[in-house]
Amino acid sequence: MGVTRQKHAKKIMGFYKNSFQFREPFQVLLDGTFCQAALRNKIQIREQLPGYLGGAAQLCTTRCVIKELESLGKALYGAKLIAQRFEVRKCSHHKDPVSGSTCLLSMIEDGNPHHFFIATQDQDLSNKVKKKPGVPLLFIIQNTMVLDKPSPKSLAFVQKLQTNQLVPEYQKQSIVELKEKEGLAKQEGEKRRKRKRAGGPNPLSCLKKKKKKTQEGQEPSAQKKKRRKRKRNRVKAEAVPAVQKNEGE
Repeated sequence: MGVTRQKHAKKIMGFYKNSFQFREPFQVLLDGTFCQAALRNKIQIREQLPGYLGGAAQLCTTRCVIKELESLGKALYGAKLIAQRFEVRKCSHHKDPVSGSTCLLSMIEDGNPHHFFIATQDQDLSNKVKKKPGVPLLFIIQNTMVLDKPSPKSLAFVQKLQTNQLVPEYQKQSIVELKEKEGLAKQEGEKRRKRKRAGGPNPLSCLKKKKKKTQEGQEPSAQKKKRRKRKRNRVKAEAVPAVQKNEGE
């Protein structure tokens, strides 16, 4: 494996890990054309792919892909044997199988929530995969597996995410489920009650109360004034006879 090709793959894997949260083990969906190319070029997918991606890989396919290979007869018998060794993922076409390309496209709908890689030699399928953001594409060229560079759709999607203009569908669903789990989801017909915030004490209540003058407090002062007046009257009354006596003498 060339050093340049390995660095190229590492850079692309970093993009998908950071922008679309791809984690090990990497889920790789393979179709019949990729298995046939690997057989023809003597590529050991299970042994070579983890080293190329830089982590554990889980190889898988669908029932529709195996059915399609069985229908093509002896020409693709070896590819069918290879595909049957991989884990078979459930698809929505159990009763009515569809073509392998149609089935794989259905597995990456709604924003590729299961973080699948698509491994194919089908050019038409590759073009359709590139129109969906966040789906890594693998193919075989000159006896080597190649991880395609991120498509313009993926790059534009990441740019929108960085400007907070878009949220992936699988993240929206995760947010809704998390809110329901924590009991934060709004229920229809129910209104949230506003909680009163604990405020500080009323500033008016902190003021010192002024002492009110009661009637009991006023009575002593009034009596003092009256007593003072009475004393003055007595002094005047005693002074008048003394003056009259002096005048008589």
